[in-house]
Amino acid sequence: MTLEELRDKAFFQNTIDIWIMLCNEEGVNSYDPAKYTKFISYLNSKGLKMQKFPLCIKESGGTFDRGIEKAKFLDALSKISSEDASAYTIRLSSDNISTIRKFFE
Repeated sequence: MTLEELRDKAFFQNTIDIWIMLCNEEGVNSYDPAKYTKFISYLNSKGLKMQKFPLCIKESGGTFDRGIEKAKFLDALSKISSEDASAYTIRLSSDNISTIRKFFE
């Protein structure tokens, strides 16, 4: 799934799902809490408007394949005491998607 397909589901998405889709597009393993915190720091440095989003680990994806991985990832993030380890919501406008994709450049 691409970021545009994710946007088709809902115009505002949480940064965890955005991170997973971006990593899928790039062929990168999304289970890397350190890279995720750098991603959030990057988004902040680019001035993207983000709202903190309380994401419950148990409600993040169920117990099927990606859901288990996502729950483990969220659990790992919950052990990091940094605002960059939090989940946020972002409006997936074309400009924001372009900025998001530049993270791996």
